[in-house]
Amino acid sequence: MKVFPDKLEAALAKSLPPVVIVAGDEPLQHREACDAVRAAARGAGIEEREVLHVEANFAWGRLTEAAASLSLFASRKLIELRLGNGKPGQEGAKALREYAETMGGDNVLLVAAGKLDFREQKSAWFKALDKAGLFVPVWPVDASRLHFWLRDRAGHHGLSLDLDAARLLGERTEGNLLAADQELQKLALLCPPGARISPQQVAGGVEDSARFDVFTLMDACLKGERARVSRIMAGLRGEGVEAPIVLWALTRELRLLLSLHQHLDQGQSLEHACKAQKPPIFEKRRPAYQQALGRLPMKRLHKLLLFAQRLDLAIKGASPLPLWDGLHDLALTLAGGRGPLTELPASYRVG
Repeated sequence: MKVFPDKLEAALAKSLPPVVIVAGDEPLQHREACDAVRAAARGAGIEEREVLHVEANFAWGRLTEAAASLSLFASRKLIELRLGNGKPGQEGAKALREYAETMGGDNVLLVAAGKLDFREQKSAWFKALDKAGLFVPVWPVDASRLHFWLRDRAGHHGLSLDLDAARLLGERTEGNLLAADQELQKLALLCPPGARISPQQVAGGVEDSARFDVFTLMDACLKGERARVSRIMAGLRGEGVEAPIVLWALTRELRLLLSLHQHLDQGQSLEHACKAQKPPIFEKRRPAYQQALGRLPMKRLHKLLLFAQRLDLAIKGASPLPLWDGLHDLALTLAGGRGPLTELPASYRVG
């Protein structure tokens, strides 16, 4: 049964299931979900914990042994299986499925994993474990809802955060919930319990610990968030991200949008066009592509792709275009703005 992180403690308070799968790539919520399972196990009288790290050449028989062996001091244990970002493979899938089918006693299995894609969630081993217990998917907080998450999170630290202050804190710690939570902890130490935090206090006391990466940039471009695009580009440049990586990501999105246009022009639905891509575009991201397709006709996309080729020449030293200004203009135009450099004639290059 699927339970989201904010509902996990309530679900565990009702009953402690024999299996809990925590999967995702957002570190703060992942850690706290696993901590909640450990706390619930201790509350149920389970004091013994055995941790199994699944690495290369992991012996899956250790899982069976851990489930069967009992210590002299306890009849129950928490078995923590840490998959990390790996997948169980055929041997592991078989062992997990057999565990779900034959598990006995009062042991609790906590499977801590990275992101499990749709295919993995349809596998026999996952379905068997999910049927026996809880699945806790951990997703990054969407940028459009980050300020609400921060406002609620401030309450955990005895603070009151108005939405303007939450938005500012979100800008300073974008995508990095660990950093945001650390800043809230600092504010809790500096301010009296129940204090209402203003934007001025956030601006004065919070470091800019935003985690900018090319994937965040692509989301902002597709959604047409031009101010955010400029801020992320400045962050990428300041963090020393290599220009070819940024150009690769932008070019990939341009080619993807062109492919979607071609499928739509052939009479296909957006759903089929997204599924035809390799890899397919997941349903959650399709609205962003639909927005971009609506404002970027094929002719403009072809023009931007030509501009990207000129930026590639600039990287190689064969074009006089200012590289990072050009990358910023390309990203800004992809987001629906008008970067002045993208309007230069194609002849503006050496060679």
